[in-house]
Amino acid sequence: MMPQFLGSAPEDSPKGAAVGRALRSAPPLLNPPCSGALRRARPTFAKEFPRRLWLVAIFLLASVLAVPTARAHESRPAYLEIKETSPNQFSVLWRTPVLAGMRLPVVLTMPGDVKNLKEPVVQELADSLLERRWIDAGSNGLAGKRIQFTGLQLTITDVLVRIQMLDGTESTTLVHPSHAWMEVTASQGLLSVTGSYTRLGIEHIGFGIDHLLFVLALLIITKGTMQLLKTVTAFTVAHSITLALATLGFVHVPSKPVEATIALSIVFVALEIVRQREGWGGIASRAPWIVAFTFGLLHGFGFAGALSEVGLPQNHIPAALFFFNVGVEIGQIAFIAVVLAVIALVRRFPLRMPQWTELIPPYAIGSIAMFWVIQRVAAF
Repeated sequence: MMPQFLGSAPEDSPKGAAVGRALRSAPPLLNPPCSGALRRARPTFAKEFPRRLWLVAIFLLASVLAVPTARAHESRPAYLEIKETSPNQFSVLWRTPVLAGMRLPVVLTMPGDVKNLKEPVVQELADSLLERRWIDAGSNGLAGKRIQFTGLQLTITDVLVRIQMLDGTESTTLVHPSHAWMEVTASQGLLSVTGSYTRLGIEHIGFGIDHLLFVLALLIITKGTMQLLKTVTAFTVAHSITLALATLGFVHVPSKPVEATIALSIVFVALEIVRQREGWGGIASRAPWIVAFTFGLLHGFGFAGALSEVGLPQNHIPAALFFFNVGVEIGQIAFIAVVLAVIALVRRFPLRMPQWTELIPPYAIGSIAMFWVIQRVAAF
């Protein structure tokens, strides 16, 4: 017998019998049926929850990685310029980079018999420290003598040394931390400029993490060999144009806004990758070479900023500019080759990864780049 409620009709009445039949045919409220859809929804939510935790962990990891990698240009070279002003007397310009208010811990040590003609003059700039000296090298001059860079072996920074003699001959040398001294020799001319500036370009792109992240993002969003060739070529042509214009003085753009915009370009491509994964392809996925060329112009100004810190030898300006750009291209092509080799190696292993893992690279790249944007805008 069905329970009777206050104000309900008796079950033996016609109205009560109809109500009883309706109640008996209705599904029980306290024990609803667990349909197949609902049963499937429960384990799906249980799986999605840890995935969300993994995404949070990825964001935290990217934020931690952003702290050391944000110092993308910590390896800016120091610069030493020595000019002979009169027989065996020289003017010396010693420039060391400054990062976050800290000077590069490298001390210039001249040969023991070299004397200062007057007190050195030190000038503090926003991104470097300049020291000017006037020296007398004695009757034998500087030839065959050793110049040391104390503390260089504890850094990852090179020193570009340019020596110009009174007769117009020049020599250019790149001193590395593993060999923190140089011996003054006769001029090597164009050959020394070629080797030094090529290596300088390779090292700049190699330690320029922001430039490499941009190239990596382009590689991720690009599909097909032909599209990849177009994209890499467009980026190369673009940054070569602005590198030449800025280095030769035809165009001047403040370095801090350029660096912040370079970081913002990485964020843009990372967002385009996410949109592509979600089925909303933008301009970067449809025509990545256009994005590569547009932002490549900005990256060229970044390369020019690094080159302007060490300058160009007056007698070999075209050669130095050309081979610095060649070095940048060598480093860029080497990076692309390594990435493609790793991708080919991974494809040999039948790894089954969840679909959401495709978002790990763009989120990590975008998080690091956004950190750079905030950091560099704050430095204005």
